[in-house]
Amino acid sequence: MPDARRGLLLGVAAYAMWGLFPLYWPLLEPAGAFEILAHRVLWSCVTMFVLLLVLRRGPQLRAIWRERRVRLLLTVAAFVISINWATYIWGVNNGRVVETSLGYFINPLVTVLMGVVILHERLRPLQWVAMGIATGAIVVLTLDYGRLPYVALVLAFTFGSYGLCKKTANVGATDSLTYETAVIAPFALAYVAWLGATGGSNFASHGVGHSLLFMTTGIITAVPLICFGGAATRVSMVSLGLLQYLAPIIQFALGVLWFHEDMPAGRWAGFVLVWIALVIFTVEAVNHRRRQLRLTVEATTAA
Repeated sequence: MPDARRGLLLGVAAYAMWGLFPLYWPLLEPAGAFEILAHRVLWSCVTMFVLLLVLRRGPQLRAIWRERRVRLLLTVAAFVISINWATYIWGVNNGRVVETSLGYFINPLVTVLMGVVILHERLRPLQWVAMGIATGAIVVLTLDYGRLPYVALVLAFTFGSYGLCKKTANVGATDSLTYETAVIAPFALAYVAWLGATGGSNFASHGVGHSLLFMTTGIITAVPLICFGGAATRVSMVSLGLLQYLAPIIQFALGVLWFHEDMPAGRWAGFVLVWIALVIFTVEAVNHRRRQLRLTVEATTAA
């Protein structure tokens, strides 16, 4: 199988698994979001260390520890992704799957906004148009919900911050996630121990099958990441950028068709505006990249 096709299939697999997460987290109830998060961190840490040993990437992990700047960036990333995971699990288990999908729909736009504010990047005209439409969508959705869609906004901004930290640190996905889960693991272990001591733990209270589901949280965290890593090295950034919309599309479909969440006219209007903004943003990004590649080829030919 050609490398590009294999990469595309790996990318589809990664984003499809992330999109199907809303079917998984409710299986761990009656555990709350923080208990599920704690177990996800602990079992992910175990899974990633095993993976690290198998791949013999111990030296890369030690390199992270030696670099103070990288260590600091990934520590911030660890705490930010913990907030993201907790918010997502809470949203899914509290009937807000559609709102969680909104968070990942607007994430690319939020990432661009963070680039402007933090990295002082400049937006091109059509990017400003997309940002304006997206802002209008948030206003429409706020009026429909009667509040800010805070679950979506927290997800978008925490994931955008996580991506910024990871990009700046420039460390391999396996190595960085191993470090991140190791940083949070002591807090997760302390919380799980406290739940056990106070009789609030659900880990061993609902049968062996339920306990085994808790233990698979590490695997379901690692497998999509591995697929994504395989895709990132085989397909273009444009293809990867388009694939990222697969996860929120699946989440949105699950929220509407499987969980039967309410979608009044105002909410539909807000989502349509978001989708219009994303179409403009994506088409502009693809065309801009093509222009840049063409100019590079012409400059190389002329030289």
